[in-house]
Amino acid sequence: MRQAPDAMTNTGSVEGKSADPADSAGEETARGAGRGGLAVAAAKVWFILVGLLQQTLLPRFIGMDGYGAFSTVLAIANIPNNVVTTSSIQGVSRAVAGAPGREEEAQRRVLLIHAALAPCLAAVFAVFAPLAAEFEHAPHILVPLRIFACVLFVYSLYTPLIGALNGKRRFVAQASLDMTFATLRTIGLLGAAYWLGRRMDGPTGAAIGVAVAAAAILPVAWALSGSGRAGPGGPSVGTHLAALGPIALGQLFLNLLMQADIWLLRRFAHESGETAGVAGEALRTATDSLVGAYRAAQLFAFLPYQLLLSITFILFPMVARAHSQHDSDAVASYVRTGFRLALILAGLMVSCTSGLAPDLLRFAFPKQAADQAGTALRILALGQGAFTLFGIETTILVSLSRERSSAVLTAAASFLVASFCWSIVPSASFDSALLVRTASATSFALLLAVVVGAIFVRRAAGSFASTKTLLRTLLAMAAAIAVGTQLPWRGRPFVLIEVLLVVGTYLAVAIATGELTRADAKLVRTTLGRKRRRGADA
Repeated sequence: MRQAPDAMTNTGSVEGKSADPADSAGEETARGAGRGGLAVAAAKVWFILVGLLQQTLLPRFIGMDGYGAFSTVLAIANIPNNVVTTSSIQGVSRAVAGAPGREEEAQRRVLLIHAALAPCLAAVFAVFAPLAAEFEHAPHILVPLRIFACVLFVYSLYTPLIGALNGKRRFVAQASLDMTFATLRTIGLLGAAYWLGRRMDGPTGAAIGVAVAAAAILPVAWALSGSGRAGPGGPSVGTHLAALGPIALGQLFLNLLMQADIWLLRRFAHESGETAGVAGEALRTATDSLVGAYRAAQLFAFLPYQLLLSITFILFPMVARAHSQHDSDAVASYVRTGFRLALILAGLMVSCTSGLAPDLLRFAFPKQAADQAGTALRILALGQGAFTLFGIETTILVSLSRERSSAVLTAAASFLVASFCWSIVPSASFDSALLVRTASATSFALLLAVVVGAIFVRRAAGSFASTKTLLRTLLAMAAAIAVGTQLPWRGRPFVLIEVLLVVGTYLAVAIATGELTRADAKLVRTTLGRKRRRGADA
């Protein structure tokens, strides 16, 4: 339920003057938005933490081969799941927010549309599941894939409820549901993998755990969000589907880009093993183990993208507002400043993941993952750092009303990753060389995509990060990574010290080259000081 306005907001006084009701309402709205933003940010951090927990414990419960098989299932299932999740939340939120005074009627109408779509989407995925398993040469993942057809059905009903909460600006309720579901999913996945994995295969047990968690959160979301009420408010079926289409298409390209490498790796690893004379259960286990090791590398390589995604939330509205006001100077300034910040932060994180790759894998996963994927992570970290910048580029293009350019870039990047992997991975030997080639092909494709994206952004916004910033960041990264590669494994307690040494090297070079200055330090202190003062004033 929404909270009623505070009765004191319109009756307070300052220096003998009665408070302006409009000002009080605006302050209350701002505070509500701030609380909601903090709640959503907390949910994002919680999601990352429990995701790390489930990914690091799962290999210990079902083995690296079981983890690899389940990773293949996720690489396939996450494409429709993420498309449905993002398009449903954004589409329903837009429909509900766009019907002031008739939000409940709009909610009922769009929920009925999504309820009709849910069984169709699940049926299509179930039909294509055998084809996906055959493409991967992995008949043992067919049962988990069919279970994920049920998960897709539930997601198709659950995520529109989240979108309705978002459209009503009930951000705290939305964040609470997200955190609750992330917790239930982790408990269900790990618990079912541990207990059912002994009675059946681990990936099937894990899939059942995800399905149970999804089924458990649905009635909670329904009770919290409600189903709206009947009435004329809200978009027509055609209008709503037309709004969903571009969002879904963009998400399809993005998720193909994120999953193409590991999806193809499983197929090529199986074929490489057959060429090497491996067969039967030994071939299945060895192939899945290699995929599991690569998935472990992906987990760390994706961290810069996940952690820097918040920059897009800030940059998008600022650039979009300046663009709508035809303020080209402001657009150029925001883009230049945003990319400089993204470059520096991404460079810092990539220095750690690339320089300390084997140690990070050994810290979180069984030693087998570090032995097989340590070198691959050094390379993949660079590629996913580029992917982080690519995500910011596409966000800027969308904020400048260049949605088609953004979609074309993402589709082209997906094609590049698939093409490069298809060209150089199949000829690799049946060992860690497969992972190195997959990481190299993916990283090279993403670097090319970033360069092309930079050209698009510069033409659209009139600016980009300066050449000096790029060169200084690359120099700091090179020095920090070089230090990281020389640090020996001393055990898990010493990994934090290694991280601090790499971070210190990066910052020292950035300061010595003049990329980080006293002005940057002053800006940080000023920003933190303002936050503290605002907190005290509140």
